[in-house]
Amino acid sequence: MATEMDELIEQLKTTSVGLDNTTTTLLCEISATKDPKLFDKHELAECFLRLTQCEDMSVRKEAAKCIAEITKSEVQRKKFTKREIIAAFLECLRNVPAADGSMELPIQICRALGNICYLNDEARDLILELQGDEVLLRLLDIANIDDVANAPQFIKVRGGLLSNYLLGGEGLAKRAMELGIMQQLQRIVDTGTSNVEQHEDLLLNTLPLLSILTENVADLNFEAQLNLQLSRILAASTNPDLAEMCLELLHYQAESDEVKLLLAKDGLCETIYNLLEKYKTLASTSEARALMKLACELIVLILTGDESMHYLYTTPLLKNMVDWLDSTDIDLLTTGVLALGNFARTDSHCIYFVEQQTMNKLLQVLAKNNGVKDDVRLQHALLSALRNLVIPKPNKNAVIQAGLVQTILPMLEIHQPPVVFKLLGTLRMTVDGQEKLALELLKNKTLIEQLVHWSKSSDYAGVTGESLRLMAWLIKHAYLSKIAYALPRKGDAPAEQIADKIPLSQDYDRSSLSEFLANEGTVEAMVSMLTAQHLVMQNEALIALCILSVVYLSKRSEAEQAQHLQDELIKCNVGSKLAELITKSSDSMTKEIVENLQNCINLLKSSEKLVAHLEQHNINELLKSIPILTEYCTL
Repeated sequence: MATEMDELIEQLKTTSVGLDNTTTTLLCEISATKDPKLFDKHELAECFLRLTQCEDMSVRKEAAKCIAEITKSEVQRKKFTKREIIAAFLECLRNVPAADGSMELPIQICRALGNICYLNDEARDLILELQGDEVLLRLLDIANIDDVANAPQFIKVRGGLLSNYLLGGEGLAKRAMELGIMQQLQRIVDTGTSNVEQHEDLLLNTLPLLSILTENVADLNFEAQLNLQLSRILAASTNPDLAEMCLELLHYQAESDEVKLLLAKDGLCETIYNLLEKYKTLASTSEARALMKLACELIVLILTGDESMHYLYTTPLLKNMVDWLDSTDIDLLTTGVLALGNFARTDSHCIYFVEQQTMNKLLQVLAKNNGVKDDVRLQHALLSALRNLVIPKPNKNAVIQAGLVQTILPMLEIHQPPVVFKLLGTLRMTVDGQEKLALELLKNKTLIEQLVHWSKSSDYAGVTGESLRLMAWLIKHAYLSKIAYALPRKGDAPAEQIADKIPLSQDYDRSSLSEFLANEGTVEAMVSMLTAQHLVMQNEALIALCILSVVYLSKRSEAEQAQHLQDELIKCNVGSKLAELITKSSDSMTKEIVENLQNCINLLKSSEKLVAHLEQHNINELLKSIPILTEYCTL
């Protein structure tokens, strides 16, 4: 085959263009070659440039067609990257459409120039130098093509040429924007939208240009009309490729809250819902399933906007999403859950969902999907939604009574960080102000052991933080109300005054806290939390340590328990952690944190052992260095 091709090329080089068809015949045979690499060893650029400029139109067309085939090879792309060749091609395109209306030559020139531009910055730079981008963009203005038979092919190769050129990066894309490409594309999309089925090819070969511009021009915002047109194309088209393009473009644009609201009001979410309901049974291939997921994700993205969420709450979409909780399709089910989680961003919506039993449906779904082998994305979505629902105080008791805690505790066996993070956050929101539940969970050995483990070993910072915070919240909400009056409002009261206010042991049940402390690592966890990165966690650790100190370090405490806590605190080097806390965070401490810090230190001083331990770390002197305390002193 290579020898045959070599002979054809030699014949072409030695043949003069004449009245017979020899040259045309040779060019037809060469362009029919299936393997472009057969041309790699030859120097063909000069020969074919001459042929594309001859008087014989049939030769010019076949020569251009040959170049399009030859330049599918990377080697020949480079060889044809010559100023005079690209200039000749641009000159040809400058005169489109030709006087006779034929699009055959422009089609082959577009193919050839498009192939030369493919992954070829040198060729793109030459086009730019020759102001060829103006010529290329002018092709987009060709709307009425007399050569009806070749019109679809011209539309296709025009799009390919512009795509290969614009893929050259941000500079070329921005230059095209300056030359008005967005207005040109808008006009084409307007035409396409007028009859989507009739103009399907036009849209399929135009929308990729919008995608390239979006990827290369930062923060490119379409006009509202263009976004609405894309929404309408999506509603009208039955072509999956066209639907995918529209969805991807709308995804980009819907990062803006303004566009989210625009699309919400235009009914895009309902359109997508109806399309998914219509085609859900057909999503059997991986491509169809990917398209379905893309559509689902766009509904959820639009709902992340505050105004769009509030608007859609008043539309049938809300009921549609609730209905999807009964779906057997994992993607529709997950989308329904994610959508409801986004709706549940205000107390009024959350209360409504509990009153309307939507919360119970979410719990039923979770109960069926709370195992190690169940879908992680669905679990994450369910926990996110339930976490939001449990935040309003009026909802807490109802959600607890409905069995939230019993449903999610088996999920402690799951070790996927995103799920664990949401699981712990949901539990933390649930115990807020729920003394009875907090007391029960402090006794849950499986839970506490797992929290201690995650607080030490997780590679996911969010899980570490939530594990520590949940333990601190359990202590706080189980016992703070019982011992709160033992804590002065200002943190500078002497330890003996605090000790005198500590309630008698028989006034409340310490068994939950005792069982908590019996788990190895619990005291260490609270002490380590003192040097957490976030002030809110530092404060929560101080409150937890204050409670432990009030309960176990008073004169009325059992000696054995007091001794155990003292030994644990010293073993965990609480003095060092307090010193580190003051040294690193003193400048940013709020008044509340400083008061809790003083309370904690004074409570620890009710133990002689701990007094000596704190002195070793110079805690008293370090306290004096806290700016907010210095300010009080100088007033």
